[in-house]
Amino acid sequence: MTELIYLQDSYIQEFEATVTERNTDQNGVILDRTAFYPGGGGQPNDIGKLIAYDTEYVVAKVKRGNIHIIDGDLPAVGTTVKGMIDWDRRHKLMRTHTAMHILCGVIWRDYQASVTGGNMDVLSGRMDFEFESMNDGLMSEIEEKINKEIDASRDIDVQILPREEAFQIPDLIRTKINLLPEGIPEVRTVEIKGLDLQADGGTHVSNTSEVGSIKLTNYKNKGGINKRLYVEIAD
Repeated sequence: MTELIYLQDSYIQEFEATVTERNTDQNGVILDRTAFYPGGGGQPNDIGKLIAYDTEYVVAKVKRGNIHIIDGDLPAVGTTVKGMIDWDRRHKLMRTHTAMHILCGVIWRDYQASVTGGNMDVLSGRMDFEFESMNDGLMSEIEEKINKEIDASRDIDVQILPREEAFQIPDLIRTKINLLPEGIPEVRTVEIKGLDLQADGGTHVSNTSEVGSIKLTNYKNKGGINKRLYVEIAD
């Protein structure tokens, strides 16, 4: 089992690890511990590099199973490596992911609309909600509310809870469909203090003030009562 450093601390940029396995089919390696996020929940995977002695191995992608896809030759099993996250990209993704939780939290609190889908990239994203209707005025109203939450400088807390304890939290799952695998013994929660608490496995900033201003740039009708909101975060 790989120790997943990012679950406890999203701010770790460098770490030491040992190569435990090589996957030649995918040209990747598995480490005994990693801070690279493999992607999931709409958040893209991290990229960066592994350094062993004087050799740099470019981590071009990270896949489920914590397979670090290398651009080039692979380090040998047993090699001690220094992992280095592409921090500029990671931090922007952290800001983006937290922005999406702020949006989700405000819409749940004020409009009781469930999330039906979403995706994100660096400083941009989209999220689908169950709204009967959407218009420019409502979009502007929501944008004003989410930026007030940023100005409120709300702390963000991450916990890993026993499954039974986690599922006693009301409205823990905000998506229309529960995407948590059955049988997992623990659930990771991300709480924006005073606004939002939900199950989540991605990386986040520690305070809403770190996100930067959020702009809702557009909306689309995706059929039925599904409305898609497009988000951009100021760099």
